[in-house]
Amino acid sequence: MTYNDSVSFVHSLLKFGIRPGLSRMNTLMSYLDNPEAGMPFVHIAGTNGKGSTATALACILSDAGYKTGLYTSPYVVHFLERIQINSKPISENLFVKAITEIVPFLEKMRENGDEITEFEIITAAAFLCFKRENCDIVVLETGLGGRLDATNVIRESLIEIITSLSLEHTDILGDTIEKIAYEKSGIIKEGTTVICAYGQQEAAVSVIKKTAEQRNCKLIIPDSRGIQIIKSDIFGTDFVFENSKFTINMAGEHQVKNMTCAIKAAQILNKKGFIISEKNIQNGISKAFLPARIEVLSRSPLVILDGGHNPDGIGVLVKLLKDSVRFDKLTVIIGMMSDKAVDECLKKLGDIADRFICVTPENPRALKACRLAEFAAKHCFDVTCKEKISDAYPEVISTLKQNDVLLITGSLYLAGEVKQISS
Repeated sequence: MTYNDSVSFVHSLLKFGIRPGLSRMNTLMSYLDNPEAGMPFVHIAGTNGKGSTATALACILSDAGYKTGLYTSPYVVHFLERIQINSKPISENLFVKAITEIVPFLEKMRENGDEITEFEIITAAAFLCFKRENCDIVVLETGLGGRLDATNVIRESLIEIITSLSLEHTDILGDTIEKIAYEKSGIIKEGTTVICAYGQQEAAVSVIKKTAEQRNCKLIIPDSRGIQIIKSDIFGTDFVFENSKFTINMAGEHQVKNMTCAIKAAQILNKKGFIISEKNIQNGISKAFLPARIEVLSRSPLVILDGGHNPDGIGVLVKLLKDSVRFDKLTVIIGMMSDKAVDECLKKLGDIADRFICVTPENPRALKACRLAEFAAKHCFDVTCKEKISDAYPEVISTLKQNDVLLITGSLYLAGEVKQISS
């Protein structure tokens, strides 16, 4: 099996959709001799910020000299961005070996009526790769929810982190913030330490606190009163937290919330026997970078790429642009998945957009560009429809003036296409 064969096989399992539940993962892990067992994990769930938090903590641990696995999703350009060791994607060969080991067991499961999903096989492959490479610790990001997410097959973790919560996937996770919090806090294990991002809705905090108490866990919420923002713009933020200065090279003050979760996690790991200095933490925060998270592709004219795809994420983006960027005209190229809060996202963007160009991302769940344009027309007078980003992007770039801004947003799948075009 080649690398391309392996990825194609994994993608073929998309047809089985999203099916929360741990029975299939438990069975598969048993067949594979439980590669996840005994591995030190930091488990992270949330609606927004979990990828940034996971990446920052992994960078901190790598800087401290630990062989650190990172499991995150989705990828932007290269499929193996999802499985990293010391901030680098694993080798194609290592991934092929893992998939080759897993495939024979899928037939056994099929005979019993169990069809594994795409996310489940990727998660299983990640566990095998981290085990084979003898990782010292793994930073593990959930895919969807937490309680019934495939990553929650792990029996133990050192720390659980719950980042910012808001309504998402309400058909699966529930239609209230309490239900969302219940699903996310399902990753909390007995007797661990739980970190909850500050600034959450009180109803969500109440659920997380109750779960932590029931499982005899210590709950830590970073104290936002101890934060001083020194400088923040589209290129990053300098801030002081607990009398130490940090530099974030990702845009937006909202990243401070994510970084304080990573900082507290590193401090707790220090108490649990990991040797992590303040300098390691500062270096890790500075090194942390995620593509397509308010990423500046060009400074003059300003071109920004962001994978924001829910109202909270779009709201943060809009606020940052209002506060930090001066422009004559803002063009928004947007493509979204059909299962997102499309109208609410477009309404927020409509507050600052002079023009919308709607495209269809290359994904089976994508909302068709012309249907997206119908929603956009309610919030902006100048709306056009281009089927592909490859048609829209070069055309807009060629017409931008010095003080114009181009924003591409709405989906990480769309962002991946843009990264390939722009490179």
